[in-house]
Formats: sequence, C-alpha cells, structure tokens
Amino acid sequence: MSEITLRGRDYRTQQPVEIVSQDGIISQIRPATGSQSLPLVAPGLVDLQVNGYGGADFNSFPFTVDSVKDVTHALWQQGVTTFMPTVITNSADEITKMVATLAAACREFSAVEQSVAGIHLEGPFLSPQDGPRGAHNLAHIQAPDWAQFQRWQTVAEGRIRMITLSPEWPQAEDFIRQCTVHNVVVSIGHTAASPEQIASAVKAGARMSTHLGNGAHLTLPRHPNYIWEQLAQDGLWCAMIADGEHLPLSVLKTFIRAKNGRALLVSDVTSHAGMPPGCYHSHIGGDVVLSAEGRLSMASNPALLAGSVQGLLYGVNTLVRNDIAPLTEAIQMASVRPASRLNLPVAQGLSPGAPLDAILLQPASDNTLRLMATYKNGAEVWRGE
Repeated sequence: MSEITLRGRDYRTQQPVEIVSQDGIISQIRPATGSQSLPLVAPGLVDLQVNGYGGADFNSFPFTVDSVKDVTHALWQQGVTTFMPTVITNSADEITKMVATLAAACREFSAVEQSVAGIHLEGPFLSPQDGPRGAHNLAHIQAPDWAQFQRWQTVAEGRIRMITLSPEWPQAEDFIRQCTVHNVVVSIGHTAASPEQIASAVKAGARMSTHLGNGAHLTLPRHPNYIWEQLAQDGLWCAMIADGEHLPLSVLKTFIRAKNGRALLVSDVTSHAGMPPGCYHSHIGGDVVLSAEGRLSMASNPALLAGSVQGLLYGVNTLVRNDIAPLTEAIQMASVRPASRLNLPVAQGLSPGAPLDAILLQPASDNTLRLMATYKNGAEVWRGE
C-alpha cells in the first residue's frame, strides 16, 4: 500500500498532528511533537463555480480536454482540490459542446476525473431582466425546459450535478422537482423572483443561493426583496464571492451571521484569473476590463461585474484578514461546507476514512494564509518554492 504521513498543526486546534494515509485514505490522525512553526494543515478547497482559468475558458468554444487538465493543475496551485467547471448561458448547441468536452476530459485524464465533482450549469433558465441577468446573454435566456436539460445531461454523461436557475418562471417548480428526484442540486440565482416564488422553489427542493447579492438590480425595494427572502429561508445555503469586490465586507459579515452555519464561499473565477490587467473580450460580458486591483467589469457598464479573478484562498484570506470569520470557519466555508452540498467524501474533512485532500498553509504577518503545498488523494500534486 502507498502510505504517506503529513505533519502540521491542525487548522481547528492549532496543535501538531501527524495525518497518516494509505492508498489516499486517511487511516490515522495522531498527536505529534513539534514546533509551533509547523504549517497549518487543512482540507483541500472545494470550488463550486469555476468558469475557467489562465486563459482557458469553459464558456468559449472550442476549448480542449487539455485545457481542462491545465485548469485542474492551475487550481491545485491555488489549493483547490475539487471543483465544478461552470457552463453559463449560451445557445443549446454551444452548451452541448461545452458539457461534452468537459465529460471527455474527465474520461481522458484521471487528474480531472478525481478533481471534478460535476458540472455546474448556470443558466440559461435565468431572469430576463437587466440587473438580475448580469452578464448573461439575453438572446439565450429561456424558461426551464426539462427535455432540453435531459439532452444536455445525456451528452454530459450524467455529470451535471448543479444548476442555477430563477424560480420566477411558471415552469420552475416542476423543473426543480425533477432535478431533485434526479439528484441535481438546484441553486437560486440571477433572479427577480417574488417571495412566494422563492418559497415555492424551496418547497420543491431548491437548496442553495448562487453568489447571493450579485446578479441583482442595482437598486432594490427596502423590503420585501429577493435577497432578504433567500436569507430568511433556512433551507437555502448561501454561496458568496468574498473577493472584496462582489460584496462589501459588511454585507459578507451580515450574510454569514444570517445563515448561521449555512454560508459557503465560491470564487466564480473566469478565464481572466491569472492573467495581466487589461482589456479582454469574453463570452461572459463581451468586452471586459481587468483592473490592476483585480476587479473584472463590463467595459460598457463598469458598475456591473463580469465574474471574478480571485481564487478561493483569496476569499478565505478576506474573511480572516478583516475579522469577518474565525480562521477555522473561513476554511470550512471553502472546503467541507461546499463539499457537503454535493455529499462528496471530502465533506468529512480531516478525519479517518476520508480521502486525504489537504493543503499546507503558512500564516503570514498580515494575518493571511500562504499556500505551501497541495495534496490530492494522498499524493502531493503541488509544492511552492
């Protein structure tokens, strides 16, 4: 059997431990002697919303199976051991090509198969209204269509595990029930739904909110509105982009408090992540501008963001550095909590019987965490200099 032992300080207790894995599965966690200078050891990060990375775009065809592998390796360098390639609103034919290529990449490369938890389909069943629609192309927005979804699921080889939709469509409730029966997680997003429609969606089986607070009108009624309604639904877990641009720090703090353990982080990174500042053309938003500060916005309307370029660990650091969440909770919001939404084995975190997906982190003087190494299924897949 292949056995490795990781030494570090458990991110939950700060105490030195040795984590022993055999054939990629944690067999034992035992106390260790050692200096407090040992790095922290934490679960690998789990990102439910990745549109691309480093110039590889899952929403601009053609992309290749090799580019999916490249993104997988790039995410390991960010501490992300599990992720969901995200395909957004497009024509039916284009979405078919996207999900087919992602499925082929999983078949062809074991690294991709092990790291991809499933495909996240964000659209095209979203709100047609300006604001909630965000950067999604109005020409391809449509009502929920179960027959069409099944066609995509067939070419995806059953790998679509999550779908973001708006429950404002009359067809939404039945569609959500069908997804629930077929073990597809339904997340509410890019919506202008009424309180009654949101409540009906939750009753039908919707279980998450996609990047809550974004994909919304710039101005909302004081109350009621669809943000408060989703916060008030105890059955909805709240996904947030914590890059400091998509949501003000005060809003992040409020959402986390309101959700009381049901808040989690996503990155929503696009192909522009890892790229230099400048002007780009993208399927997401068309002409977009990436600032030196890491803000990606639509060139025609800088008030509208066009996705993110900051990885999941950046979001964890945002919470920790600004005292929005304790270190333990911030890490769990980017690891075991999102994994739990898909019932993944890595949702067990660092515990015997769980896969050894782990990261080593070095606390820095500015109250942030620096990634030192990444482990996937018990193998070291990246180590920094």
